[in-house]
Amino acid sequence: MSTFDATVLRRFVDLFTDRLHDARDELTQLDSAIGDADHGINMDRGFTAARARVVELDADADLGAVAKAVGMTLISTVGGASGPLYGTFFLRLATTFGEREEADAELLGSALRAGLEGLVQRGKAELDDKTMVDAVAPAVDAYEAAVAGGLDAALEAAAAAAAAGRDRVTPLVARKGRASYLGDRSANHQDPGATSSTIMLEALRDAIAAA
Repeated sequence: MSTFDATVLRRFVDLFTDRLHDARDELTQLDSAIGDADHGINMDRGFTAARARVVELDADADLGAVAKAVGMTLISTVGGASGPLYGTFFLRLATTFGEREEADAELLGSALRAGLEGLVQRGKAELDDKTMVDAVAPAVDAYEAAVAGGLDAALEAAAAAAAAGRDRVTPLVARKGRASYLGDRSANHQDPGATSSTIMLEALRDAIAAA
């Protein structure tokens, strides 16, 4: 698969929504240890609404329109930090895609980089703060390093790097978000945001592989 088009983007939204629903209890349990115990609930609700909004779009909606619909829906329906963060990520994808019907591997990489920059700007998080940035940042770096091998290879590398980043920060003390209020007690708890964003990168990889 050499291009990423709106059909693949819709499939990605479908996969991610289904997997968030399946992981709802796990994400909630992770969040109950170091957060508000609502990450799984909020993500499930938000992406279910986002998928419904995407279904309402015209069949020929371009990449930017699909990504924008997801981002705007998340911002309006997801509580806590997750809505603004994931919403910003998808809106940055939309801006990069514009009105294009399809994207090659390089453009998708640019969109992912823009999404990451949106997360950092919106959440004021850095590496080792123990947030979703710790999964997404290494994923984008790995994608860019592997992009010459095409979309499949780049997204495989990105998904693996996201999982590694999620696991790498599990022993750390959180420095951002609700978990940071716990101080040392946040150490050795898997971060729910890093977990859901790893699910996102894995769904993106699998959406391409299924094309």
